[in-house]
Amino acid sequence: MATIELTNPADALEAFRKEAAAWLAENFPKSLVGKENVLATVEGEANADPEAKAWKKAMGEKGWGTPTWPKEYGGGGLSFKESRVLQEEMAKVGAWNPIGGMGVMMLGPTLLEFASEEQKQRHIPLICRGEIRWCQGYSEPGAGSDLASLQTKCEDKGDHYLINGQKTWTSGGQWADWCFALVRTDTTKKHEGISFILLDMKTPGVEVKPIRMISGTSPFCETFFTDVKVPKENLVGELGQGWTIGKRLLQHERTNLSGGGSMSRGQGPSLSDIAKHYVGVDSEGRIADAELRTKIIKHEMEAKSFQLTARRVMAESKSGNISLASSILKNVGARITQERAELTLEIMGMNGLGWEGDGFNSAELGATRGWLWGKAVSIYGGTTEIQNNVVAKRILGMLDHQ
Repeated sequence: MATIELTNPADALEAFRKEAAAWLAENFPKSLVGKENVLATVEGEANADPEAKAWKKAMGEKGWGTPTWPKEYGGGGLSFKESRVLQEEMAKVGAWNPIGGMGVMMLGPTLLEFASEEQKQRHIPLICRGEIRWCQGYSEPGAGSDLASLQTKCEDKGDHYLINGQKTWTSGGQWADWCFALVRTDTTKKHEGISFILLDMKTPGVEVKPIRMISGTSPFCETFFTDVKVPKENLVGELGQGWTIGKRLLQHERTNLSGGGSMSRGQGPSLSDIAKHYVGVDSEGRIADAELRTKIIKHEMEAKSFQLTARRVMAESKSGNISLASSILKNVGARITQERAELTLEIMGMNGLGWEGDGFNSAELGATRGWLWGKAVSIYGGTTEIQNNVVAKRILGMLDHQ
């Protein structure tokens, strides 16, 4: 078939829209419409039906799970506008992106900027196809908000590095295949003594211990490194460049957490629907409690405005445009997420205070656990206080005179 060259950008974009719609019609199983992304968790992926797995394989091979990443590394090679069109067409048919995780949210964009060509060819195609799980080795028991105080030691042993130390709050560490970590390669310098390294979680000397949270789940781990040998080719960038690389990765993390993380998880019914069920409606079909009605309207307006802004910034970040607004979005997203959890319990009243027992249904028990889990939203990915400092110094230009 002869290739028709379209010189009009609008015509080219419309042609791509038709291409995307046709591809989705052929590859996205109608049985998955309206379902949550069952592939988002290890348990869900293990129990996913064949059609969900086929959808993931198709998106991975097409590269559209990472639409704006370069084609030579397995991405879609789409422009920002084409990526937005793809999102619109996916929304029309109820399709969801089966390719995700820390590799997509954080590591991949960072590798594209800082990694060697060999590292890109080795790791990024696996991320684009969703064939690898990554975890993050940043925080330590003595280095949380002051991350640059980390002490996990990485020693040069000639033909390899030897790592000893401990990380904590390692999300998904018990399921991860690989870890990207900040390690100390120079004990005489603080920030300049940190390097960024990739390590295989199956390497002898790596041990993970899940941490049980107050919500009853164990998504985080303590991770111990004891004489872990890492090939020298796993160092990303130069020795001592880890703090620069690590900060860039955190910008990707905060942008994606605000735009595609906690705010956009399957939240179930709207607050309005929950209130109508528990509080009832007046003669005009409105939520019976006028004060509660005002609270819900205000919250839903803020949440919608935030989501639209966050999605735009997140889409731009996938095109390589990282905004300092990520710290603002992280804080606003955390506040809105926690407010929703608080309002949900307020609406449910006594039904929102259960932990177990026959007097509560699964949604009510889930709301209680969700409220407890949500307390971490303003901590992980950089605390609210840390983000306020970033906003003050890097966005508002306020100097620290202490």
